[in-house]
Amino acid sequence: MDQDAEHLRILSIFHYVVGGLLACFACFFIIYIVVGLVMASAPTTLNGHGAPPRFVGWFMAMIGCFFLFLGWSLAALIIYAGRCLAQRKHYRFCMIIAGVSCMFMPFGTVLGIFTILVLQRERVKGMFHPVPTVA
Repeated sequence: MDQDAEHLRILSIFHYVVGGLLACFACFFIIYIVVGLVMASAPTTLNGHGAPPRFVGWFMAMIGCFFLFLGWSLAALIIYAGRCLAQRKHYRFCMIIAGVSCMFMPFGTVLGIFTILVLQRERVKGMFHPVPTVA
């Protein structure tokens, strides 16, 4: 039983690390937002002649905002899943986030696979707080 608790503790720490890395990598889309806003506000600064229409800049900025907030949201969910693993709560949520984190190669894939493998053990399932049943 101590080995399972140790595995959950290590997985929890790695969820924090991968969530932090994902949040940092999502900041890459700030470049798209800045370039899009420059294109929308002053399109001639990028190219003296033949500048694209303003809506292209706004579209680029909106796409950048979308992916920035998507990355930050997924990072927050992965970090919260790490907290849930540490507190032994929300088993199903942890399984779902483990599957979703498999999309982020290579760290998220390794983390997701190991999380799924550990959470599939019957002893680990019993360590999580029981879900209250409605009578």
